[in-house]
Amino acid sequence: MTDRYAVVGHPVAHSKSPRIHGLFAAQTRQDMRYEALLAPLDGFVATVRDFMAVGGRGMNVTVPFKEEAFRLADTLTPRARAAGAVNTLAFHEGRIIGDNTDGAGLVADIRDNLGLALKGKRLLLLGAGGAVRGCLLPLLGEGPSPLLIANRTADKALVLAREFGAGVAGCGFGDLAGLSFDIIINGTSAGLAEVALPLPPGLFAPGALAYDMVYGRQTPFLTQAAAAGARCADGLGMLVEQAAEAFLVWRGLRPETAPVLKLLRQELARP
Repeated sequence: MTDRYAVVGHPVAHSKSPRIHGLFAAQTRQDMRYEALLAPLDGFVATVRDFMAVGGRGMNVTVPFKEEAFRLADTLTPRARAAGAVNTLAFHEGRIIGDNTDGAGLVADIRDNLGLALKGKRLLLLGAGGAVRGCLLPLLGEGPSPLLIANRTADKALVLAREFGAGVAGCGFGDLAGLSFDIIINGTSAGLAEVALPLPPGLFAPGALAYDMVYGRQTPFLTQAAAAGARCADGLGMLVEQAAEAFLVWRGLRPETAPVLKLLRQELARP
């Protein structure tokens, strides 16, 4: 019998997850079906339970339900606990296992697709919300030095840094003057609002990578970075790699991501 999986969100019609997992399934010859489910804002739990009742094996979770998925899970992986949010649910004998593959996807994209090791690199994370929190544990596991979180509201960055302990510091954007970094990752929502961040000159070290978690558009952050001579990357690779990590959780094997990423790039480039 064909195994069923889904992505659940509100909205969800824009999600590329069905396309990505369809390509993964074809590549690995897995007998599975993946669909998009629109859950009412007050109906996430019911949507998950209904999907389990008809034999669903797992779900991806997108906005605005990641924190609710965290509370719903019977068991949480260490990276889900650290993230405080869940983007991947696996169902086993009536129990719900919550995981978070976002950080693993980000690390895989930078390390494997972009060919840049994070160990010993000066790493700056912009923002202190859920997107940044979800990636901290996997990033720390790669050994950057130092790892600094900067946010418009410095207190929020400081609280997050203290929570993760040694090796992480926090500050406000105004405290970045005079500093430079090898890798700068934008985890704020500024790109979606087409808002430029107040970044001081000299922030991008020679040969630095500027990475925006937003994909499919030239954000103001990437425009700023390109003007400073940085190498630029958007978050499409992160999207594909976090999906591959979820596929591994569900099916026990990791698909090849390079051909899927190449195809999605081509599709995004079409008028």
